Amino acid sequence: MTFGAQGYALAHGEGEGLWFFNGLMTVKAGGPDTREAFTLIEAELPAGGGPPPHIHHNEEEGFYVLDGEVSITCGDQTWTAVPGSFAMLPRGIPHSYTVSSDGNARMLQITSPAQFERFAAEMGEPATTMTMPEPTEVDVPKLLGIVPRYGIEMLLPPS
Repeated sequence: MTFGAQGYALAHGEGEGLWFFNGLMTVKAGGPDTREAFTLIEAELPAGGGPPPHIHHNEEEGFYVLDGEVSITCGDQTWTAVPGSFAMLPRGIPHSYTVSSDGNARMLQITSPAQFERFAAEMGEPATTMTMPEPTEVDVPKLLGIVPRYGIEMLLPPS
């Protein structure tokens, strides 16, 4: 979705929908829209949802919680983020997050520079509806094959 230099506005539910890590990611702005400056995604995740610990080597990441409660760990710090909370996760620092509320959580995720939307599109799949996907197991071999191209290091426990 490229809108050019004239700007654009998207309503709730508009944007490129991706099913990613058992959540619905709606890309509001990606690299082509921002001259590669940043990616903005509205992320909805189920209770208990979130990625395993990982490190972004290429981008800064921030989360602004809209609904629900999210436990965010960055380095040796852990925060409980509720609606209106913002967390900044600098590149190079291990981090993870888990939805700690009983229901879904919604967050705005910003990464700078842009590229995260390309990772989400490659790892996930296009959403056929703008609703949460059916839960599935993460394809770990696929994940481990993709993340090096995006400067992401997964910190998975030994298998």
